[in-house]
Amino acid sequence: MRGRGLAICVTAAAMTAGAATWLALALPGSSTTPAAAPPGLASAGAGPASPPVRVCGNSRILGGGPASPPSGAVVIPAGDDSGSVLAHNWSMRPDTTYWFAPGRHTLGSGQYSQIIPAHGDTFIGAPGAILDGQHQNLYAFTQQASQVTIRYLTIQDFGAHGDNGGQGVVNHDEGTGWRIDHVTLQGDAGAGVMLGSSNVLAYSCLKDNGEYGFQGGGTDITVDHNEIVGNNADNWEARQSGCGCSGGAKFWGVNGAVITSNYVHDNLGPGLWADTNNRGFDVENNYISGNLGEGFIYEISYNLRLAKNTFVRNALVAGPRLGGFPDPAVYISESGADSRVPGPYGNTLAITDNTFTDNWSGVVLWENADRYCGSPANTSTGECTLVDPKMVTTGSCDAANLAHAPYYGDCRWKTQNVLVSGNDFTLDPASIGADCTPARYCGFNGIFSQWGSWSPYHGTVIENRITFNQNNHFESNVYRGPWQFVVQQQGNAVDWSTWRGKPYAQDAGSVMSG
Repeated sequence: MRGRGLAICVTAAAMTAGAATWLALALPGSSTTPAAAPPGLASAGAGPASPPVRVCGNSRILGGGPASPPSGAVVIPAGDDSGSVLAHNWSMRPDTTYWFAPGRHTLGSGQYSQIIPAHGDTFIGAPGAILDGQHQNLYAFTQQASQVTIRYLTIQDFGAHGDNGGQGVVNHDEGTGWRIDHVTLQGDAGAGVMLGSSNVLAYSCLKDNGEYGFQGGGTDITVDHNEIVGNNADNWEARQSGCGCSGGAKFWGVNGAVITSNYVHDNLGPGLWADTNNRGFDVENNYISGNLGEGFIYEISYNLRLAKNTFVRNALVAGPRLGGFPDPAVYISESGADSRVPGPYGNTLAITDNTFTDNWSGVVLWENADRYCGSPANTSTGECTLVDPKMVTTGSCDAANLAHAPYYGDCRWKTQNVLVSGNDFTLDPASIGADCTPARYCGFNGIFSQWGSWSPYHGTVIENRITFNQNNHFESNVYRGPWQFVVQQQGNAVDWSTWRGKPYAQDAGSVMSG
């Protein structure tokens, strides 16, 4: 289990009162289409007006597997496959295609009955082919083979609900070069898919899985044209309070990811969450809506382009429970651009040309004053920053070193060099519900920290740095509705004119209506 930022973590119990509560709470209103611009107000934002893809239950996308075996393929009949070649990995031949006949396939009743591919193998389903774990087998496809392809299968009910935390059903061991496309992963415990280096996940439905739709780790991951819905069905935050282990998808230590044209909605927690030392992410043209927590989180990570996405009605359940923190659609937590970290976007972490409609709040840039490599508040235990790894380590970021360069600066993950520009922020409190009031921090953007507990970051040090010294700017945005702002210090709520005036000078070139 991997933790999240302290600011949200300390109220996790309030956010996750139990699975029944999550599932029973209905969000007020039903529209997930961004509102039209009022007459005479400049247009901003370029996110998609509707989901770019709807995969789940879509036979045109998912039902295109071959009706007869491809030439040279090994045929896997429907029924109990525990006696077939799939159950005997010593018989698996590299670069072999396996064709699953129509119908329901099982792997026997053993907990560790699973398919162990060889290098270059392809597993392809005929229309109607289902691989069913019966909640008896833990995993479907495992171990270290590379260049494996899985297509046109429904893979369901692996693992026991409430179990398999931190585990995955397909590519359990994060093999290199896997391609998973036109697949349905539903009702599985843990994560439906684990993505490793050079993996591609495309045109697939990840639905109602116990922990995540997928987890990612490694280098050069592509996630394109998927529908990710209803995940965290086992409500892991209620099982392990503050674990930071729930939602549509989780990335950990990923070096380079392209996340495009996905429909991420109605997950029981955050939508997409990049947590700890991720870098070089390009997140574009996604439709992210109705997630009970934030739509997108970038936490103690680096170098991001978040562009031309649409965020609709996110955090409407988690937001009212957070108290004095404006739970946003986009949460940037101790993350920024740093040119010393290899890869793209090292000069500016850009949040640009996105459309935001009736989320609990919009974009929050946050830096926890008490969180740095080696601190008690670093919930990503044992991890250190990426900017000077030959010198700055968990052990070197101690009290004796922190007062001096390079440790003072390089032991921190900084929210720095962030530009929030060209976005369209629309807020209609009446469409959200009676809880959407300024007193409950609904309808806010912000740049802020909190009073630091420990030297050398004690007091207002980080509050001042994130606000004035770390090159964080909102500019050229359009606001519709009664937006307010938190700036410099947690709890310091200000209006439009204060936000734009000295000393903050935010949102130059932006306009507000309503």
